Amino acid sequence: MNAPLITSVLVANRGEIACRVMRTAKALGLTTVAVHSSTDRDARHCREADICVDLGGSKAADSYLKTDKIIAAAHASGAQAIHPGYGFLSENAGFARAIEAAGLIFLGPPASAIDAMGSKSAAKALMETAGVPLVPGYHGEAQDVETFRVAAERIGYPVLLKATAGGGGKGMKVVEDVSQLAEALASAQREALSSFGDARMLVEKYVLKPRHVEIQVFADQHGNCLYLNERDCSIQRRHQKVVEEAPAPGLSAEQRRAMGESAVRAAQAIGYVGAGTVEFLLDARGEFFFMEMNTRLQVEHPVTEAITGLDLVDWQIRVARGEALPITQAQVPLRGHAIEVRLYAEDPSNDFLPQTGRLEVYRESAPGPGRRVDSGVSEGDEVSPFYDPMLGKLIAWGEDREQARIRLLAMLDEFAIGGLKTNLSFLRRIIGHPAFASAELDTGFIPRYQAQLLPPAQPLPSAFWDAAAQAFRQSLTPKQRIDDPTSPWATPSGFRSGLPAKTLVVLNANDVQHVVSLGATGATLHNEQLVIEDHGVRRQHLAIRRADTLYLRWDGDMHSVSLHDPIAAVGASHGQQGGLTAPMNGSVVRVLVTVGQAVEAGAQLVVLEAMKMEHSLRAPHAGVVKALFCEEGEMVSEGSALIEME
Repeated sequence: MNAPLITSVLVANRGEIACRVMRTAKALGLTTVAVHSSTDRDARHCREADICVDLGGSKAADSYLKTDKIIAAAHASGAQAIHPGYGFLSENAGFARAIEAAGLIFLGPPASAIDAMGSKSAAKALMETAGVPLVPGYHGEAQDVETFRVAAERIGYPVLLKATAGGGGKGMKVVEDVSQLAEALASAQREALSSFGDARMLVEKYVLKPRHVEIQVFADQHGNCLYLNERDCSIQRRHQKVVEEAPAPGLSAEQRRAMGESAVRAAQAIGYVGAGTVEFLLDARGEFFFMEMNTRLQVEHPVTEAITGLDLVDWQIRVARGEALPITQAQVPLRGHAIEVRLYAEDPSNDFLPQTGRLEVYRESAPGPGRRVDSGVSEGDEVSPFYDPMLGKLIAWGEDREQARIRLLAMLDEFAIGGLKTNLSFLRRIIGHPAFASAELDTGFIPRYQAQLLPPAQPLPSAFWDAAAQAFRQSLTPKQRIDDPTSPWATPSGFRSGLPAKTLVVLNANDVQHVVSLGATGATLHNEQLVIEDHGVRRQHLAIRRADTLYLRWDGDMHSVSLHDPIAAVGASHGQQGGLTAPMNGSVVRVLVTVGQAVEAGAQLVVLEAMKMEHSLRAPHAGVVKALFCEEGEMVSEGSALIEME
């Protein structure tokens, strides 16, 4: 059989994974094709592609989830192969079949393998037949709340609801007791339907203090299959992975082999081809339980590439061409250690609320040995409410785990983002935490150390305010008067006849107003670096001016600083005093109150969907609903009034 021709690849995705796939495709000399929604027309993955095709629409359901539009885009652009990335349609068997029926090549597993493992319920049944130990649960077809209630009581609380067709934390809810079940099930079903087009759920025992260890498998069309070591993805928040590393700390060679061989048997049992991941729960006794198989490339695949020196996207393309795997199991490298963190546009201080808006400042860590950044944005890009808020990933490699950890800390310190809140500081605290340094890992890590990982905000020191004022003065210096260059008014030096030079500046940062008295100083601002000398010691701070805002990095954090505007402050003080405003751009899923209804503090008022997740907006205080300014299905902007209360 002749090898299929692949000279052009369409990436049916967006963001960092689209950029990452195109990077390898270009290295192989292939033409790259990007598809995009109306919102993403100027996104980075479009700027980096050779050809772009507009799918229209804004939401994923109107663009990236439209199989017919993607196939039409492949034909229009001349692409022979389609790479699904992850998320969206990457684990949709119908999508894989439609691609093959259209005479195109799907850079993923056979549709039959997706069918077998794409449903968590079917996958667990298959593993049960194969004798792989499973966590107790219900994986049946009946989806009514009574069935789940009976199953949960049989299993024993707490239980975990999971979307059968899902992943990435979407459609997942922990239920502590029966009183929470109905609401959690309805919310998880809506999330699953929105993200995957499939509302079916399963429920299983929520295992306490487990480790999440997954095996990377790869198979070709000639019956060869091997495992490329493992990854530990135990540090999670709301079932969404935050930190991933390879190899798993403390895993013995015997455990690695047992889990790896089990994963290979699972893949071979369904005739798997391509890259896949078999995920396990590993308990303190060393026993492992099958969770699911992801029939696609994983977000965290770079750590596997770092310890093996392999390019998994390159392998995907070569296997699709009919080539055999280039190495045997005994030849799989395992060198050093790699750690990855996921960078999100979200506000950790406000329950990790997704952030939308413009990236006024975006500076990545400096490149170098053992350093890698996979990102999907650039400075000036807009983060929209329609998609996942992940901006990119930072990956550090070292000869050992500690070297990788220290290198990753340095990368996090160098990163600078202004205009949107991110989880940079949160990631820095995780990687710098003594328990992480000691590899004390399980899925309860973040809740256990929440007080240290999410400490209350501390007042900024006076040195910060002085530095901010100096940076503003340097950036605001007007041109010297040409009519009288010797005039004391020619420059803003703070000159006062017969008195010491002095300038008062009123600044705003972190919702705090501060008055700074400026005198003569040796501070200089050059090439976006504010240099301040104090007792012979010079320190540099990144200081970037964007319109009326100064972005100043201080102790690793980027702060937005502005000159105080008393007129704007007065206007804000006369704003809405009672009610509910939208904390982000999003779509109103449900309005749970009516005009005239009395509500208690904390009562659920509105459910808002943003970035493929549902967010419950609750009453800030007890009161009566006076007016409604939103309706279900409506798109709302951050800060817009939703409900007025009295």
